Amino acid sequence: MTMRRLTLFLLLLVPALAHARQPLGIEATASLLTCGPGNEFYTTFGHSAIRITDPEQGIDYVYNYGTFDFDTPHFYWKFMRGQLDYKLARTTYNRFMQEYAFEGRAVWEQPLCFESQQVDNLYILLETNLLPEYRYYRYDFFRDNCATRVRDVIYSAWGMDTLLQRGLPERSYRRLVADRLKDTLEWWRLGIDLLFGLPADHRCSAPERMFLPLEMMAEYAQTGTTGTWTGPGLVEQPRQLLAETRTPPARSRPSVALFGLLLGLLAILSVVERRSQGVRRILRWVDRVLFVIAGLLGLFLCFMWFGTDHYCTAWNLNILWASPLLLLIAVRMERSPRWALWLQLACFAVAAVWVLVCGLSPAVLMIVFILVLPVGRMLVARA
Repeated sequence: MTMRRLTLFLLLLVPALAHARQPLGIEATASLLTCGPGNEFYTTFGHSAIRITDPEQGIDYVYNYGTFDFDTPHFYWKFMRGQLDYKLARTTYNRFMQEYAFEGRAVWEQPLCFESQQVDNLYILLETNLLPEYRYYRYDFFRDNCATRVRDVIYSAWGMDTLLQRGLPERSYRRLVADRLKDTLEWWRLGIDLLFGLPADHRCSAPERMFLPLEMMAEYAQTGTTGTWTGPGLVEQPRQLLAETRTPPARSRPSVALFGLLLGLLAILSVVERRSQGVRRILRWVDRVLFVIAGLLGLFLCFMWFGTDHYCTAWNLNILWASPLLLLIAVRMERSPRWALWLQLACFAVAAVWVLVCGLSPAVLMIVFILVLPVGRMLVARA
């Protein structure tokens, strides 16, 4: 059941909640809050929340789907396996703003163009989802996170679920994430490209790209709705509540430069080793270490594919070059079966095509070439 259907079901399921409380006043409002990135990696992609205000009842709440409990048993193990539950939390607007002002992060607000009944519907949905039996959900970075939950509950209260995209180009999950990491977090981008599989290369529709809070803010600012309603739009243009005061991370040294230099050095040694027995022995041990590291990485990627619930780590073609077969080659080296060397070389070729077509970090391509060198030398030596 989708989040949208679930929230509508809950709205019908708990009419008593609406009768048990005083309805919101006619001046009640609802708005989308979007927070800019912070200096910690988990804050890189920003954050989304919903604000509900009612001057008559003195309500000024912020609802946040991005909280979790550090006291959860086996917290890190569940997080790694994609089995960690996030939850909805409610705080006051002032406390929310104080936290982001302390972190130096920007905050924007987009008032929702809701009638009073729609604001009341949204409030009922949020208060219902806040109940202990409903507040927890299984987090998924692309499909079910703090931003997509906000998107879905707004859709449900709005009563329409179709948005018209206005001229924004289709981009994959991978490219959307890479755009947020370029320049300052290139090494994190490399790590993510190693972990993400084929699901990350899905081209996103307008609602799907809203898994990133800043994309959702931009999308809502440029979209309309379909249906019988003919109002000005779903939200007003964003207004900035807090300016960014943090010191952004410095530009990182590109990972492709390091691996490019390593590739060049190993290529030179591959030429020199024909004339030097000492260089040949050193290079042999370097090759073995590279094979072991790549093979162990391949086993880890297999675990992330088959041993976790993460949607984005399945069908990871990086295991074509970070292949467990390299562990066998590391043991046998020059005595490795010829079929194993040719098979691994073919896997390198397919992996290189995937890296280029799907736009992975160029550093991944450099790593593939680094591993191609020793396998190629072994095949040439046995020709």
